[in-house]
Amino acid sequence: MAEQITTVTVQGVNIRLHRAGKGPPVLFLHGAGGVPVWLPFFDAVADGHDLLVPEHPGFGGSDDPTWIRNIGDLAYFYLDFLEEMRIGSYHLIGNSLGGWAAAEMLVRDRARCLSLTLLAPAGIRIKDMPGGDLFIWNPEELQRNLYYDQALAERVLATKPTDEEMDVILKNRFTTTKFGWEPRWHNPDLEKWLHRIKLPSLVVWGEDDKVFPAAYAELWKERLPDARVLRLAKCGHLPHVEQADAVIARVRAFLKETAR
Repeated sequence: MAEQITTVTVQGVNIRLHRAGKGPPVLFLHGAGGVPVWLPFFDAVADGHDLLVPEHPGFGGSDDPTWIRNIGDLAYFYLDFLEEMRIGSYHLIGNSLGGWAAAEMLVRDRARCLSLTLLAPAGIRIKDMPGGDLFIWNPEELQRNLYYDQALAERVLATKPTDEEMDVILKNRFTTTKFGWEPRWHNPDLEKWLHRIKLPSLVVWGEDDKVFPAAYAELWKERLPDARVLRLAKCGHLPHVEQADAVIARVRAFLKETAR
């Protein structure tokens, strides 16, 4: 399915928006890698839905305003984004950093959201069970640690980025550091407010995730009022990429189940 790429302005910030499909809106919030390619997962979700995939402020082709300083600011920004786009009820999907932002959004305002899907989200932590440290891994270590299937990592590593693509990678990394550096990849106050997300929730995790251990899925299930968990064998930190067929089937069923 062909994506359309446009620029929208929210609170004076220009955001690059990838969009496809027709139907009930689904907002997808990406992880630390940005939106480098249009994924088969996106095509599947856009089949029957209006899928919106914005590039976060400070990522890719979006502006980098100085006043968005932390994940809470990003959450409020996306609540403004929904208003600017005149979106009523919607489904929310977030991966990693984007999953953290999604949860921060909904503890603030869940009124129009129909469902939440979290794909290996950041945001909370289990004491004495640290995840991997993206900030100390070199580029090769990072790619290898994202995937269980090293053939996928090899494919990414074999592609040499252009100068323009390298600029985007560095921009994304700088903004990721702003959001995730201290404290590492979580908000100590988020866990105690997750009870406010009184929505059907789906938590998807790869059993071989080296970024955030799969055991974190159970803590999300405990803290969210209405959560179910899908854990996938032979899968790393990007389940919607590495186990796309299984994740697509479950997410599409979940969106249908929670539709109005």
